[in-house]
Amino acid sequence: MSLAKIEDRVLWLSTAMIHHANRVRPNPTGLKVGGHQASCASMVSIMTSLWFEQLRPGDRVSVKPHAAPVLHAINYLLGELDESHLTTLRAFGGLQSYPSRSKDPDSVDYSTGSVGIGATAPIWGAIARRYVDTTIGSAGGVGLNRSAGSALGRQYSLVGDAELDEGAVWEAILDTSVAELGEIVWIVDLNRQSLDRVVPNIAAGRLEAMFDAAGWQVITVKFGALLESLFNRPGGAQLRTRILDMSNPEYQRLLRCSAEEIRLRLPGDEAGADAVSSLIVALDDDTLIQAIRNLGGHDLDALRAAYAQIDDTRPTVIIAYTIKGRGLPTQGHPQNHSSLLTVEQYEQFADELGMDAENPWGVFEENSVEGQTCRDTAARLAREKFEFTTPPAVPADIGRTPTGTSTTQGALGRTLLDLTRQAPEAAKRVVTVSPDVSSSTNLAGWLNKVGVWSPNERRNWFADDAETIMHWREKPTGQHMELGIAETNLVGLMGELGATWSRWGQALFPIGVMYDPFVERALEPWSYGIYAGGQSILVGTPSGVTLAAEGGAHQSIKTPSIGLEQPGCVSYEPAFAIDTEWTLLSGIGRLGRPDGSSSYLRLSTRPVDQTLAEVPTDPAARERRRRQVVAGAYMLRRRDKPAITLVGMGAMITETLAASDRLADQGIAADVVCVTSPGLLFEAVRARDGLADGPSWILGQVFPAERAAPMVTVLDGHPHTLAFLAGINSVPGVALGVSNFGQVGTLDDLYRYHGIDTDSIVSAALDLVGRVFHRQNHES
Repeated sequence: MSLAKIEDRVLWLSTAMIHHANRVRPNPTGLKVGGHQASCASMVSIMTSLWFEQLRPGDRVSVKPHAAPVLHAINYLLGELDESHLTTLRAFGGLQSYPSRSKDPDSVDYSTGSVGIGATAPIWGAIARRYVDTTIGSAGGVGLNRSAGSALGRQYSLVGDAELDEGAVWEAILDTSVAELGEIVWIVDLNRQSLDRVVPNIAAGRLEAMFDAAGWQVITVKFGALLESLFNRPGGAQLRTRILDMSNPEYQRLLRCSAEEIRLRLPGDEAGADAVSSLIVALDDDTLIQAIRNLGGHDLDALRAAYAQIDDTRPTVIIAYTIKGRGLPTQGHPQNHSSLLTVEQYEQFADELGMDAENPWGVFEENSVEGQTCRDTAARLAREKFEFTTPPAVPADIGRTPTGTSTTQGALGRTLLDLTRQAPEAAKRVVTVSPDVSSSTNLAGWLNKVGVWSPNERRNWFADDAETIMHWREKPTGQHMELGIAETNLVGLMGELGATWSRWGQALFPIGVMYDPFVERALEPWSYGIYAGGQSILVGTPSGVTLAAEGGAHQSIKTPSIGLEQPGCVSYEPAFAIDTEWTLLSGIGRLGRPDGSSSYLRLSTRPVDQTLAEVPTDPAARERRRRQVVAGAYMLRRRDKPAITLVGMGAMITETLAASDRLADQGIAADVVCVTSPGLLFEAVRARDGLADGPSWILGQVFPAERAAPMVTVLDGHPHTLAFLAGINSVPGVALGVSNFGQVGTLDDLYRYHGIDTDSIVSAALDLVGRVFHRQNHES
């Protein structure tokens, strides 16, 4: 009985929080505040039973976004959230609209809010925890003991049934690595409603079959004790068949009916109708109404029995039938998704639950059974505090100067191998992740050295094949993870690998590689992972139209500006191997710490003569160059009294330098600036103008006002990425780049087609110099 009272109080508090935000708190703008009272109500029984009976300290829970007030209500009853926060839902600096690890004041295990991303996060969190445990050994063990002292525990996802429409969910479920994760438990809130409507088709059977086919244990909680007891009476079998065969909208309509209407509608007109009529005629009105609403997702005993069936050797999904808005005046209404109780309905609801509508934030009496249950639960769920371990130092410079011809993509693998020799402790924290493109992104050497991570060691049947170059050694101490071809899975895993420092105090250095055109496919979950506190390095390679032979579908255009615009992330597009090394090491050095950040490297397979980098031999000058590379740009070629500045980025630096030489042949002096990070340069401009905090010294070193000249910018990507640079010193500028879909062809063909070849750079420079000359003569 005490748990039922706690259940009612959780329902009341979550409803009251949303009511206060919309009906009580002053709202001068009149704009919608919002909230989801009905979506909260359908989860109250599930979450009450989970927190107050099932969870252990090592468990983690991802709460469906619209049930955030339920989480806050539970945390409030457990003494973890002060009453003052309950009036701040969706207010500036207050409780967030959806659960947030970084912004909410109470415990939130996983940030949720973007459909499908929060649901799958515990899958990647489970892998991250296992990885830390097997490679570093301090995340609490990977055993699945369910005793009170179990250090690991389960990873729960509380998911709305409409969220399962998101394809990213199934990409995660179907990945072959997931079937081994016995700590994964999903609870599906099957309320059969989406935002706009009652979902017409009965989806439970299809969902059960899909999870089963993926190797999951499937537990379905359909009915509560009252309905089950009726099924055992004469006519009960026909009643059960009638309810199971009924369409979702027809059943949902019964929830809005009086007892008299239920007696007319429930029997239907198929075989068995008379038996159903005979059964329900003997029920009083209240019992009949309660029976039609007695679904398993609101029956604490049924839920308890479902948890007891969980098989910890494989993932489990519990499909719990629920009612959207259960217990509220709006329950079962087809458009109740974001509807709010009126003041009159709210006051009536308070009377039904014995609450005070004017003073809604009451807790249980200290000496009550419910109060003791809350205290006991809080003590049971108390987690040990961890000490943050400062990550090992990462060198800024390996010390080698590349020669010959190589690519920035090739430099990725070489730098990681060099790191194992130069800084082995830091290298142990590196974990690379790939969606089946390890060999084509130059990670083969690294993979051969460190091995592939697997929870259990597996035999490499090709170890004795002399023609096999890439050695696939799977073991618990491996440092590379391979997923299927699903970029959303990759960035989801990266986000959780990059959050281990804040979960268990142990930092990892996750580096994920994918073909750059597919960064856009992974953009939302990658961005959301950064928002949630995951720090990682995303490497997009190969990139741009430089990937000529693969055709337009594999040529990225917009990704440079994505890197510029992404909060919490520093983006780089290096031109030379040494630039790749320096920016990668800098990015690794920013990982796994409270003030850290993510990075995005856009690399190329375009071969470049490394002597063009003209790396200084003097140690101080070399360090100055390195600092400039990491800060966003450096002067690669400096002329006396430049008439024009050519700015190149990444793969286009060869054409930019060639254009400078050809202009010099015509008596036109052209400085050449190599940009490595347009995002950092943009932030430097904002800092210089007083619009942001941060350093701006790089502008004075690379774009000094006394050397200001008309500017041509060029990159293998959209031209607007660098267009702002002409504004640093307010000079005339022309921005060259790629603004059309790519074509298949040779490199020369494509560069000429997009107007980024040497001829195009020279032509743009001559036009710009000519316009400036004519304007100056006209003004004089």
